[in-house]
Amino acid sequence: MGKLDATGPTEGFRLYPEWRTTLFVALLVPLMTGLGFWQLQRAEEKTALAASFEQKQVAPPAPLVSVWDVSASALAYLPVTFSGRFLAEEYFLLDNRIFKGRFGYEVLGVFELEGTDQLVLVNRGWLAADPARLVQPEVPPVVGTVTVSGQVYVAPGAPYLLAEQELSPGWPKLVQALEMDILVPPLQAISGRRVFSYPVRINADAPGALGVDWQVVNISPAKHRGYAVQWFCMAAVLLIFYVLRSCNIWQLLRPSRRTRI
Repeated sequence: MGKLDATGPTEGFRLYPEWRTTLFVALLVPLMTGLGFWQLQRAEEKTALAASFEQKQVAPPAPLVSVWDVSASALAYLPVTFSGRFLAEEYFLLDNRIFKGRFGYEVLGVFELEGTDQLVLVNRGWLAADPARLVQPEVPPVVGTVTVSGQVYVAPGAPYLLAEQELSPGWPKLVQALEMDILVPPLQAISGRRVFSYPVRINADAPGALGVDWQVVNISPAKHRGYAVQWFCMAAVLLIFYVLRSCNIWQLLRPSRRTRI
């Protein structure tokens, strides 16, 4: 007898999706892809912010009184200088600030500008505190008239809070987040003076500086791009897994069986 090659019936590509898996993938793949593009957007924002910071640091510090009514975008990280005195007993303690693994507060001193009736909140930096919160830290006073240099800090967005902040009577006042629209009105009402709309982060070499290690961005653009790649990869893997599970591609890729008669 002669040789006869027998092959199975040829079959084209077929897709047989299961509705629950399809729904799961249809929800997650767009979500993961959107998160990836969001991370890329955040990377661009951080890059622009860092570039703006570097550009502004080249310029000499501006007198604070000359930029009092400038827009927030122009004020962000703008170097400024001003003279006057810290009010000894009046300051805010920004709660739950961790510095080099230690618990503490950031001290926001109330600063009276020399020769004016204007006030500005100066973030003097970090100060160690009792982790048990049984006693408040001793804040070193700054005596006399001093000239302070620093950078205007404009928060990039509203802080996340579990509940609305309420200021306690008396000084110092403990706050959970730096909400200027909450801090400024009571201070204006108490003092009867104008208060600068944004805090100034003090320079490390300025009088009254405590633990100073200001960061322009908390997450680098490179990390945001890395997170974006992770989201895109997870979306791609999920989509590939779905296609392989829901079609007959494995059968098409197998070599045809030959039977000798």
